[in-house]
Amino acid sequence: MLLRFRVANVRSLRDEQELSFVVPPGEKTYGASAVELTEGPLMVFPLLGIFGANASGKSNVLRAMARMRQAVLDSYAKWASHEGTPREVFALDPKSTGEPSFFEVDIVIEGVRWTYGFELGPDRVEAEWVHSYPHGRRQEWLDRDASRPDPFRWPGNRVRDRAQLARRTRGNALLLSTAGTDNHPQLSPLFHWFRRNLWEIGPETERAQREAFTAQGLSGEQGKRIRELLRVADLGITGAEIEQEGAGSGVVRLLHRSATGEVPFDWRQESFGTRSWFALLGPMLLALDNGAVLLIDELDASLHSRFAAEVIRIFQDPDSNPHGAQLVFTSHDATVLTTPSDERLLEPGQVWLTEKGEDGATDLYPLTAASPGEEEDLTRSYLAGAFGGVPSLLEGQIARHLMTDAWAGPVAAEEGTSA
Repeated sequence: MLLRFRVANVRSLRDEQELSFVVPPGEKTYGASAVELTEGPLMVFPLLGIFGANASGKSNVLRAMARMRQAVLDSYAKWASHEGTPREVFALDPKSTGEPSFFEVDIVIEGVRWTYGFELGPDRVEAEWVHSYPHGRRQEWLDRDASRPDPFRWPGNRVRDRAQLARRTRGNALLLSTAGTDNHPQLSPLFHWFRRNLWEIGPETERAQREAFTAQGLSGEQGKRIRELLRVADLGITGAEIEQEGAGSGVVRLLHRSATGEVPFDWRQESFGTRSWFALLGPMLLALDNGAVLLIDELDASLHSRFAAEVIRIFQDPDSNPHGAQLVFTSHDATVLTTPSDERLLEPGQVWLTEKGEDGATDLYPLTAASPGEEEDLTRSYLAGAFGGVPSLLEGQIARHLMTDAWAGPVAAEEGTSA
C-alpha cells in the first residue's frame, strides 16, 4: 500500500512536491480503510484524483511515479555504466541540470511501514536510503552518500551480504535494483513492491498491448467479469468472443444487440470509446485482484463522465476492492467530483490540484488547503476557479483573439499597399 510519494526536479516538478493517501486529521473517511501498523491504525484513501489546467503538470506527477518504478527495476540491468543516469529535470532553469532529482515513497508491506528514496545526479546516484518502522520507531537500514569515500553505511548492521551488495552496485545504479536482481532475502520484498505497483496507463500509450491483455483475460479467470463490465456499461454490448486466426492468435469480436439477435462486430468498427473502456478492463481487474497501485492518466479521455465515475466507485467500494488496490488518476472533468444528485463522489482530501507559476514550475496541493465548506458543491466551485487549478482564461477570450487576428490581416495589407 502506498502512503505518500515525494518528488523534486523531475519535469515541471522543480521544488519538492508531495502526494498523500493518508486521510488528513478531521477529514471524512468515506471510502478510506484502516491500515493496522505497529504504531496504531492509519486511515488511508483508496484513490486520489489530480485536476488542473492543460499543461499544469498533472501528468508529470504520474510520470514521476512511473519513472521511480522504472529506475528501481532497470538501473542495475539496463542502465549502461558510461551513460550516467537517465533523467528528465526541470528544463526552464539551467541550474536544474546540475542538481539531483529526488524520489521518495512511504509504503506498507505486510503491516510494516517503509520509507525508500534516492537522488539521481547527472552521472551517478547521489544518495539512497532505506528506513523501516517495525515497532513504530525508525530503523535505518541503508544510508548511501556518493560524496563520502565509502558511500555505503549500514546503521545497525541489519542487512545481510552488505559487502557483496556494495561491490556489485555501480555508481549509476540503485542498490535496491541490485538487491532485487540478486533476490536478496531482506530487500527483495521492497524491490518487488515496485515491480507489482505503479502501473501507468495513458490515453494513447500502449493501448494495443492493453487491448491484447484484456483479450487474453477473456479466456481466463477474468473472462466472466470482463463480459459483465462490458454489458453493464450500456454500450449495447451483450458479450464478447475470440475468433481464432492461426496458431495461438485470435481476434476479439464484441457482440452487439440487434432486432434479430446478437451481431459480432469487427474490432476496427468499434468506437474509440468502446476500445478505450475494453483496454482499461484488463489492467484494472489485475490491479484489483493484486491490491496494486494503478496510475491512469486522463481517466476521462474517450470515456463518458459516468464511466469515469464508475471506475472511482469500484475502487472506493470495499466489496469490489477487497484487496486494498489504489488508484491515482488525472482528469479535466470536474463532474466526477460530485454525483448527478449533488453528493460528493470524492472527499476534499482525495482531490489534488496542479498549478503552474510564472516560472513554469508545478505546485501540487490538496483541495483541503482551500478549506471548502462541508456542504459546498465541489464541481461548481472548482469550475468557478475558487480552488485554483483551472485555466486563467476569460469566457470568449480565444474567440475574440481569433476575430482580432482575422481583421488585422486585411487592414495591415491595405495599409502596406497605400504606403
